[in-house]
Amino acid sequence: MLRMMFQQLKKHPALIPQFFFLVLGMGGASLYLARLAKGPHVSWCHKTNPEPWNQVSPTYQYKFVAIETDYKNLKKEGPDF
Repeated sequence: MLRMMFQQLKKHPALIPQFFFLVLGMGGASLYLARLAKGPHVSWCHKTNPEPWNQVSPTYQYKFVAIETDYKNLKKEGPDF
């Protein structure tokens, strides 16, 4: 399979950027999916920690990019469980 792909790339060098951006996009999507899987709102073990979002501090930055929100000055809203 790889041998055939390299033969095609030798015949058509204009395909090299397409393969590069395809691999770059797949790698970026995989890294973002791994980042989402490790977030505080995901519970992989329901027996030991059924509600992991209750143990996160109020200054934790949930969003990937927070433009107008300053998470350092937030105060906790709601009771402790």
